[in-house]
Amino acid sequence: MKRFNPWLAEKITNGVANMWCAYLFAAIALISLPKAISSGDSIVIVSWIAQTFLQLVLLSIIMVGQKVASASVENTINETHTASLAEFELAKEARSLADQELSELHDISKSIHALMREVEAKLAK
Repeated sequence: MKRFNPWLAEKITNGVANMWCAYLFAAIALISLPKAISSGDSIVIVSWIAQTFLQLVLLSIIMVGQKVASASVENTINETHTASLAEFELAKEARSLADQELSELHDISKSIHALMREVEAKLAK
C-alpha cells in the first residue's frame, strides 16, 4: 500500500496535468452549458461558469503551468550546478598553481638566503 498510493497519485497527476485533459474537461463542461443557459436563472449560469467550467478546466491548466514552471526552475538549478562545478574546478587549478608558485618562491628565498650567508662570510674574512 505504501508504494501503491504514491504510484497512483503520480499516474493521476500526470494524466490530469496536460492540455489534452483540459480540452476534454472543457468539452465535458460544455455539455451542460445549453441546459444552464436555457434555465434563464443567473445563479445557475454563474454556478455553471464557476463550479463547472472554471474549476474543471482551470485545474488541468494550472497543473500544466506548474509543470512548465518547475521544469524551468529545474533547468536553472542544473545550469547553476554545472557552472558551480566548473568554477570549483577552476578554483582548484588556481590553488594548485598558487601552491606551485609558492613552493618555487620558497626555493628562491632559500637560495637568496644561502647567497647572502656566503656574501656575509666572504665579507667577514
